[in-house]
Amino acid sequence: MMRGFILAGVLVLTGCTATNEAADNLARDRAKTVVNRVVAERLPGVNAAPVTDCIIDAASAKEILNFAAASVAGITQSTIEEVLVIAQRPEAVQCIAENSITMLGG
Repeated sequence: MMRGFILAGVLVLTGCTATNEAADNLARDRAKTVVNRVVAERLPGVNAAPVTDCIIDAASAKEILNFAAASVAGITQSTIEEVLVIAQRPEAVQCIAENSITMLGG
């Protein structure tokens, strides 16, 4: 009886984890569309995808949610400034530098 209860609890937690991961992935995907647009506009001719990935990886959960919301509400000057601030964080700068060959199309 106790094993069944424990197994049911584990299955529920696994389901919650899967749901949370799906929600996180959806928010990150929506956020990437916004950040990618900002990067492409600010750095024409550069492969924006690696820069976008670096910025998303350096962003907090709240910032990612802000970008995801901007994918629906629209990109504002505040959104652009937030992307640029994150892009200047040491972890983002290092990531961008490490991926510079990819960004230059090489």
